[in-house]
Amino acid sequence: MEYITYEMFGAVGDGVTDDMPAISAAHAEANRLSLPVKAKEGAVYYISPKDCSAIVQTSTDWTGARFIIDDRNCENRNNALFFVSSKLEPAVLEIRSLQRGQTCIDNPTGQDLYVVVRNANHRDYIRRGLNQNNGTARTDNFILRADGTLPSPVSFDFEEVTEVSAMPMDTELLTLTGGEFTTIANQEESRYNYHARNISIRRSSVEVSGFTHLVTGELDHGAPYGGFLSVSGCANVYVHDCVFTGHKIYSTIGSAGKPVAMGSYDINLGTASQVTLARCTQTTDIHDRGYWGLIGTNYCRDLLLEDCDFSRFDAHQGVTNCTLRRCRLGWQCLNAIGNGTFVIEDTEAYGYALVSLRSDYGSTWNGDMVIRNCTWYPLGDSRSVFAGHNDGTHQFGYTCYMPQKVSIDGLTIVEENADERPLTVFNDYSGPADIPAEERVYMPVPPVSVTVKNIHTSRKIELCAKPELMPDTEFTAL
Repeated sequence: MEYITYEMFGAVGDGVTDDMPAISAAHAEANRLSLPVKAKEGAVYYISPKDCSAIVQTSTDWTGARFIIDDRNCENRNNALFFVSSKLEPAVLEIRSLQRGQTCIDNPTGQDLYVVVRNANHRDYIRRGLNQNNGTARTDNFILRADGTLPSPVSFDFEEVTEVSAMPMDTELLTLTGGEFTTIANQEESRYNYHARNISIRRSSVEVSGFTHLVTGELDHGAPYGGFLSVSGCANVYVHDCVFTGHKIYSTIGSAGKPVAMGSYDINLGTASQVTLARCTQTTDIHDRGYWGLIGTNYCRDLLLEDCDFSRFDAHQGVTNCTLRRCRLGWQCLNAIGNGTFVIEDTEAYGYALVSLRSDYGSTWNGDMVIRNCTWYPLGDSRSVFAGHNDGTHQFGYTCYMPQKVSIDGLTIVEENADERPLTVFNDYSGPADIPAEERVYMPVPPVSVTVKNIHTSRKIELCAKPELMPDTEFTAL
């Protein structure tokens, strides 16, 4: 026997019969025998709202098959449909403290590990605004080589580490190929009740290619989605040549007691390292403001997006090192906070700023921003490449930074009827002038240097809309 099929376990594939129990059983047997799974070309597998999941531990080929996922009145909105996991057992690793920039950690296991560390006694990302909250435990994740080296340095200081998760890195590649998945959208009350009947990857060394996700049946209300493709707690995941779909925007009442638009994602990356998305697109128009931005990330490291067309990229609760290359970003454009180096090159972007540094988390970027050969179509009245807001009155749990070294080499601003206002690299970060200086105790650290050249615009180029924020910043415009 070369592979397992769903039909071996009773799948009908007629688009009516609930095939999820058969799908789950087929993957269980494939895992036991270490055999791949192959769907039947032309089959339409119906997945009912019942609570059922398939554990995927071998390569799976869905090419030519369709899946209908019925989320109306689902029994368990939190249960992944396809849960991609490792057969390896967690490793025991002791880490007592860490320093930002650290590049070596004792690793007695002799294996390459994917590590997540937390300090429950320190709160970061203490959110400000309509979705305000008390933050989350300080968290970092990284690959730890067998020889104790880190390919990417630690992002934060950890005076203590209260929790360590260490998983051996899988050496054999697991592949997920093809398939068309259509979600019949939930019809729940519009509140933060995220649905996750999805493909959930929790194993390192995975390649995902050639699948399409569609959404149908959306009403004028519904609960948001946390990502049809979800990658978390793992490293070395390569997603390419896939098609996603944006979700309608619904509103609810946020934690501050006022209406807010709910984020709803088709791709979610959380505590993941070395994830690449290449040649991926979305079915919904990247400029249609009725649909939320496609991708959200939390606690990620070393992300790469190449040749992707998305309505938005969002580094929500921080990213360490990210590259966008030959991408198109739509109406919600690029939102980021984090650390390390962010490179944006050969990319076409539409937005109120080319880079929006999220004000609800302090508009912080502790590192470098590099922009090369990009085209920006400004929306609205903003003419600042970087936009953020931090008036210094809120403690976010960390020292906030404006990008420390900014390099822009090649940026074309496309606009009609340009007025006399200058193009500024930064907007007015500090907000209202009537806030007393003694209350601005958490002001962000200003940039060290900003260099711009090959800027194609009819406007004069200036450093900042409020230059007094950066009196010592070295500014070079060529």
